[in-house]
Amino acid sequence: MRLSVLAFDLGASSGRAMLGELNQGRIEVREIHRFSNDPVRIGDRLHWDILRLFHEMKQGLLKAKGQNVQPASIGVDSWAVDFGLIDPGGELIMNPYHYRDTHSDGLMEHVVGQLSSGEIFRRTGIQFLPFNTIYQFASLQRHKPYLLREADRMLMIPDLLRYFLTGEMANEFTNATTTQLYNPVTAQWDDHLLKSLNIPERLFQSVVQPGTMVGSLRSSITEELGIPSTPIYTVAEHDTASAVVAVPALERSFAYLSCGTWSLMGTEVAEPVLDERAQELNFTNEGGAYGTYRLLKNIMGLWILQECKHTWEREGLLYSYPELVMMAEAEPAFACFIDPDDPLFLPAGNMPKRIKEYAAQTHQRVPETPAAIVRCILESLSLAIGRCWS
Repeated sequence: MRLSVLAFDLGASSGRAMLGELNQGRIEVREIHRFSNDPVRIGDRLHWDILRLFHEMKQGLLKAKGQNVQPASIGVDSWAVDFGLIDPGGELIMNPYHYRDTHSDGLMEHVVGQLSSGEIFRRTGIQFLPFNTIYQFASLQRHKPYLLREADRMLMIPDLLRYFLTGEMANEFTNATTTQLYNPVTAQWDDHLLKSLNIPERLFQSVVQPGTMVGSLRSSITEELGIPSTPIYTVAEHDTASAVVAVPALERSFAYLSCGTWSLMGTEVAEPVLDERAQELNFTNEGGAYGTYRLLKNIMGLWILQECKHTWEREGLLYSYPELVMMAEAEPAFACFIDPDDPLFLPAGNMPKRIKEYAAQTHQRVPETPAAIVRCILESLSLAIGRCWS
């Protein structure tokens, strides 16, 4: 019998269940279930549909069962910074906010004004982005302090889904570091930041490294799905950390570019780089597997294209990604550019309209067709990545 493991890989636009099998010294990986990850807007708020994601994970377990596969273990990874709050009775208090929701707008400036950017970077080594976990907590403290009073634990998205699977709560290292509340020097949550921002320290548990067994499937799940109990391990649960583990580098010194909803360019280091130059360049030190750190730069990725595609779909224009690329190839090169990291392109919404507005405001030729807009996006992203490399 082949040794098999099941991985749930959740991105900002889709998720998948991947089966890895060890066969005569080779790792073979195949997808057994794929599903969309569609955030839900309720009033002015944008939430992750966390229960739908958990439902889809159950479907992945059922598909493994349907293929007569009994995985030896299960792991989960996802995007960073977002979290759920658990009450003392062990229940989720509210659907997690989407990091592109506006509830944390303006809080980064407020926190930096209170503590200074230099102090925050020296304590965390994390890039300043307006949706970081620290600013989401500052928003809750300002606008909904009763939620923090009611909450007993904070779980990042993979922590939360792992908790749904096992009933056991643990904060995993690679995702904990992205919060801008974890101190890589002391290797624990930063008490000074938590106290300064009046964030309850009880919410934050001891941090465990990738590769830690944290429980097994709940009996309620094994009975519901008709599957045996299976151990659950932490992996490098920030999806970029897992991607970097898979970089086929033969030397310790290498650079990588991970392209998805975000583009991330960086390298792997043994210790975080916390000097003024790293802060000046707005680099970040995120945790990696085996106690390493990923010194990298977050660059806007294919999010802008994804949002354009969603807008066109609502207008009845149904294009696949290969079709959009083929259409863009027929357009003139370098006709129009945007700055992908402009705050205009961060929230969800009508992205084609914003691109046209940006072009008009910067006195460029306005791209009018989907093909021209896609060409503009892809060339602009390429230039942004090249600028980071240089």
